[in-house]
Amino acid sequence: MSRKILINEADPEERRIAVVENGLLQEIHIDNPSREVHLGNVYKGKVVNIEPSIGAAFVDYGGSRNGFLHASDVLPAYADPNVTLEDIVTGRVESARAGYSGEIDEAGPLEKKGPGEEQVEEGKAKGRTKLPINELLRKGQEVVVQITKDGIGAKGSTLTTYISVPGRYLVFMPSLGKCGVSRKIADEKERGRLKKLAQELAKGAAGIGFIVRTAGINRTKKELLKDLDYLKKLWSLLMKRLKSTPAPAPLYEESDLAIKTMRDIFTPDIQEVVVDSEDAYNRILEFLDKLMPRYRNRIVHYKGGEPIFHHFGVEAEIETLFDNRIELKSGISIVIEQTEALVAIDVNSGKFKTESDLEETAYLTNMEAVPEIVRQIRLRDLGGMLVIDFIDMMEEKHRKAVEKHLRECLKGDRARIKVGKISQFGMLEMTRQRVGPGLKRMLFSQCPTCRGTGMVRSSSSQGLAVLRRLRATLRRKNVDGVEVTVHPDVADYLLNQKRGALHQLEQETGRFVRIVGEPSFPGEGVHFQALSRREEHPLPGRGTSLGAGAQAPQGSRAPAKAHGKPASKAAAPASSSSSPSSPSSKSGSRQSSKGGGGSKRGSGRSQGGRRQRSSPGQGG
Repeated sequence: MSRKILINEADPEERRIAVVENGLLQEIHIDNPSREVHLGNVYKGKVVNIEPSIGAAFVDYGGSRNGFLHASDVLPAYADPNVTLEDIVTGRVESARAGYSGEIDEAGPLEKKGPGEEQVEEGKAKGRTKLPINELLRKGQEVVVQITKDGIGAKGSTLTTYISVPGRYLVFMPSLGKCGVSRKIADEKERGRLKKLAQELAKGAAGIGFIVRTAGINRTKKELLKDLDYLKKLWSLLMKRLKSTPAPAPLYEESDLAIKTMRDIFTPDIQEVVVDSEDAYNRILEFLDKLMPRYRNRIVHYKGGEPIFHHFGVEAEIETLFDNRIELKSGISIVIEQTEALVAIDVNSGKFKTESDLEETAYLTNMEAVPEIVRQIRLRDLGGMLVIDFIDMMEEKHRKAVEKHLRECLKGDRARIKVGKISQFGMLEMTRQRVGPGLKRMLFSQCPTCRGTGMVRSSSSQGLAVLRRLRATLRRKNVDGVEVTVHPDVADYLLNQKRGALHQLEQETGRFVRIVGEPSFPGEGVHFQALSRREEHPLPGRGTSLGAGAQAPQGSRAPAKAHGKPASKAAAPASSSSSPSSPSSKSGSRQSSKGGGGSKRGSGRSQGGRRQRSSPGQGG
């Protein structure tokens, strides 16, 4: 089996890491330096608010939003006002260690995956404090916190006071005060050997705790000791900053993506690490010299003219990760839809055919789809609640076989995962640890036209919504006419299909209507502007005034004949719906809407040039 790591840093705006196995993409990690990522960083922060109702505190650690710190993530020692921050962090007081189980390797820390790394999570270990948050922390109190989950959308980052600093083979846990072995190391013989080595190393660790990671399997005492010395130096620098820096301030920042890859992803079965950046190549060699000098010869500096991902045939595969539908060679298709609350994965047999009966076909289809589903979950970094809709299988043995196959395929995933059973409806629920926004949310922004729905309102539906609003607006006091700016397709519909209805409306109300087609408007964009009779005459190139129900004052130009041509972009109204603070018309009132809505914010009547706005997408 051939395994390679490809590191692409040719473009500083976006760094990418790909793990390729037998020419097939297995993992992709992308780092955008312009995007705020704090996962794994340690900060000296200050408690700004305590919310007993949700059992949490909000901490200012220097980020754009305050972090969320739950009571279960607070060391009990923080409840004692006589204990110094330094003593709490280093575990010098017994209460700082009360949050950990006595059996580290049985009920203690689990390794969990972040974007491109493994961390230690103390989890729901036995002995964690159950004190209410207002007894643990005080407003204005200084705390040392670590980011366990970056903020998503409007949510702030999730914090913990159980600090852990990962190395290559060990995870440094200062407040733990004891050593142990990760429970993900299942082999009992290897566990016993590593546990013995850890106890020997702990004698020179001055009571500061650590655990052996899964990467420590088959490592020698010399290798573990080298890693421990490296972590001690990092911890020494962190403590110096803690003493000298006022809150809020960073104390420890995670390594760049290339170094994290070598620390967390690189394993002895990786044949090559190919790097296209000379700077990244030198950084990796420097890191290896400190911890893994024997693997220097596996680092290759790629100097080809063709982009590295194109050269290894990975770029095309990465582009397919943004598609909702994945087609397998056998004809099976998998559809992935990601929402705010969950991820839905649907398995379709498509062109897949067998000579067996329907039950056997469903079973074989599901079995073939499982490895690709797991691969896509890992590549897209899908997290939270996932629901897989398998093809219905009637026989219990088939359902159990598919469940077993899924669990086996998930074993290589470093994220924390819980898998349920296939229900009578063919649905399987599973949860996967979410630490980041996922690949799609990281690289894509919401479409301003459809607002992320993937659908836009039809011209006829939007035109009817505009017409309904006109019927309400033209009957208000102090309004002599209305100018409506819409997308040209909506304008064409109103001026051609609904010209009679507009003419009748003008006759009934004695007021005029002007329709303006603006190409720069999105399909559902609408801008209403109420006008007085002095503004009844159309400006050249602005749009079309029906003018049937209102006469222009003497001396003014008569309304132009309806022509229905879309207006130019330069002729847009002076105040648009995207500029709420722009001045209103001297002689009338304005209303604006992005979605042609009819419900108003504010009073039903606007006077003296006062503006009104409508919520997008609401009917009138």
